Amino acid sequence: MTIAVYPGSFDPVTLGHYDIINRTARIMDKVVIGVLQNKSKTPLFSAQERVNMLKEVTAELENVEVRCFDGLLIDFARNCGANVIVRGLRAVTDFEYELQLAQTNRVIAPEIDTLFLNTNLKYSYLSSSIVKEIAGFGGDIHMFLHPQIADKVKAKFAQADACIKG
Repeated sequence: MTIAVYPGSFDPVTLGHYDIINRTARIMDKVVIGVLQNKSKTPLFSAQERVNMLKEVTAELENVEVRCFDGLLIDFARNCGANVIVRGLRAVTDFEYELQLAQTNRVIAPEIDTLFLNTNLKYSYLSSSIVKEIAGFGGDIHMFLHPQIADKVKAKFAQADACIKG
């Protein structure tokens, strides 16, 4: 069985992320989405909220599982029984960083390969950071996210605005 891990912060999960998840699910027996709890970042959504959002948008993909993790990706991949780590590439600048990580992971765990998937051209510019910036200024983010995720992002910013004004 080929098990792939697709790691990321997914804060929030975008249509670009979903495209990579969907394509990976078509070519792998099982996909484990690893939601990173990065202590050096202050996410908009908690790790559990991000897990729940990913479960919601991937519910129809029977071979996809969503888990939270912290620590080394390679340890998480081993814990999942994965033999592949999947990474999406948007641009050449992504490749340099991702190649360095993949080579390091290969030294640590030679039994685990990294598979790079080019992002669909229509999402090549898209990132969670851009979506949050647009949402923070009240812009329309529905073309970048599943509708239910866009509503959650808007609600999160409305809640933050209410606290500031309150």
